[in-house]
Amino acid sequence: MAKKKVKRVKARPPTKPARKKKAPVKKIVRAVKPVKRAAVAPAARRASSWLDEESNKPLIEKHARKLGTFVEALADGKVDEAEVQAQEKRLVKAMRDVESDLNPAQHAKVTRLLCELTAYDLMNILHAMAIEASMPKPGTWRP
Repeated sequence: MAKKKVKRVKARPPTKPARKKKAPVKKIVRAVKPVKRAAVAPAARRASSWLDEESNKPLIEKHARKLGTFVEALADGKVDEAEVQAQEKRLVKAMRDVESDLNPAQHAKVTRLLCELTAYDLMNILHAMAIEASMPKPGTWRP
């Protein structure tokens, strides 16, 4: 008799039990209204702008008028030597804090900014004094 060929079947590795599928994670999506860039004023994006967006005039004086120390110094209608010295100390501290953070190019720009601001303030004060001096004294004006 002829031998029959027997096909050998490779043994399959034991099957792993099916993994349980994790429940899908639900993402919580909050409804947020989209903000249009044009709807937000440019000055509102910054903590405090240095310039008025419409007139392009400096706003630093308006910010300074809100400083508590400035308001306190002017409360009695005059500024004495001690108040000026205290303001100088605050100015020196602020300058030291900022100056240490600046690279040479930034330092040059901020130095120019401070000089231009000081010149602007002095010119405004002198101009206001000249206008005040040219105005007639109360009770002396005649039509």
